[in-house]
Amino acid sequence: MKSAEKMWDVIVIGGGPAGMMAAGRAAENGAKVLLLEKNPSLGKKLLITGGGRCNVTNAEADTKVLLGKFKDGGKFLASPFSRWSSEQSIRFFNTAGMPTKVEPEKRVFPVSDSAQSVHDVLTAYMKAGKVTIRTKSPVRELVTDSSGIRSVKVGSDEYRAHAFVLATGGKSRPETGSTGEGFEWLKALGHRVEDTRAALVPIRVKEKWVQQLAGVALKDVKVTSIQNGAKQESRVGKILFTHVGLSGPAILNMSRDIGELLSYGEVSLEIDLFPKDGYDIVQAKLQELLKKNHVKKIKNSLRELIPTALVPVVLELAHVDGETFCNSVTRESRNALMKLVKGIPLGVMNLLGLEKAVVTSGGVSLEEVDFKSFISRRFPNLFLVGDVLDIDRPSGGYSLQLCWTTGQIAGESAASAAMKL
Repeated sequence: MKSAEKMWDVIVIGGGPAGMMAAGRAAENGAKVLLLEKNPSLGKKLLITGGGRCNVTNAEADTKVLLGKFKDGGKFLASPFSRWSSEQSIRFFNTAGMPTKVEPEKRVFPVSDSAQSVHDVLTAYMKAGKVTIRTKSPVRELVTDSSGIRSVKVGSDEYRAHAFVLATGGKSRPETGSTGEGFEWLKALGHRVEDTRAALVPIRVKEKWVQQLAGVALKDVKVTSIQNGAKQESRVGKILFTHVGLSGPAILNMSRDIGELLSYGEVSLEIDLFPKDGYDIVQAKLQELLKKNHVKKIKNSLRELIPTALVPVVLELAHVDGETFCNSVTRESRNALMKLVKGIPLGVMNLLGLEKAVVTSGGVSLEEVDFKSFISRRFPNLFLVGDVLDIDRPSGGYSLQLCWTTGQIAGESAASAAMKL
């Protein structure tokens, strides 16, 4: 008998975080598990998340607050999160020898600041359960019969199993393998799949000066979106300048709404460097700065108030000559500087698209999934996890928590279903 013809208890399609967690859990529950991954190695996208640091989860202990982060999907996740919470995810990785730390906004990272640490834990988890892993194995078809999914085809081989876990991800970062074929299979099976669109994605802006700030990060600034002169949304957090625009948590978490605004017309942004201070306080700080450094040039003094990299940009936008001595700065120039640091203007050109998205919106309609087990309501032996599901969430560890919760529950449920046959 060819190895490809062997009957498995559970076949997991996709070796990302949700797939690895599901495979490990199914094996831990006694199932013979085969994991199929089309890339040469597992977890390609996992290794680049959080700039390579990997935001493992979010330590939000208030379940109501946590569920609210998932918007409409939150009402479906109450039961799953009660079974596998962010606290359990942290304990899982800590117990496996990976210490974690909590950073601002309750973001949880490995103490090592390396996504490889997370990858290593998941790999060891699967190895302990004797999961068979086959990389460079792109699935080309799901074969069905009257009882559900019968097998999957990989090249000329066909792999059979009692239960299948689909963990193919969405369409974000296609270079990592998330190219959306799972959605096409599900559509062919009769599932309703919502349109896929970029959800957490960097923004391209019109201003060329951002190029000189590429790589500069600003913490605790306020970003406000504006359309037709009216403020639409504000968010305080970290932003990152890129060669073409803006990224970072605050931007990524606004990107979907900005994309929607763009469909109605032009959108601009304002960056407030002092969100906790009113105009009068910033004005006073500026006056004090100019007085203290009255014999110094403004270009050398302003760095005491704002990040050094921003000084030439702010001076240029305010039409203030950087060579001007502080005691010669006019009231008009001072007001211009004050208004700028409270609202640096940027015009949005577009979102960068699926190729740069952290996650995508869209996926299988949630009404077609049983959230007690993550089994398809259309196919009794097909389980759906991670980005395959139509669940929006912000950045901050929520995406990976969704992977851990869905992977754990689906893996356990798939093993249980398979073992009964």
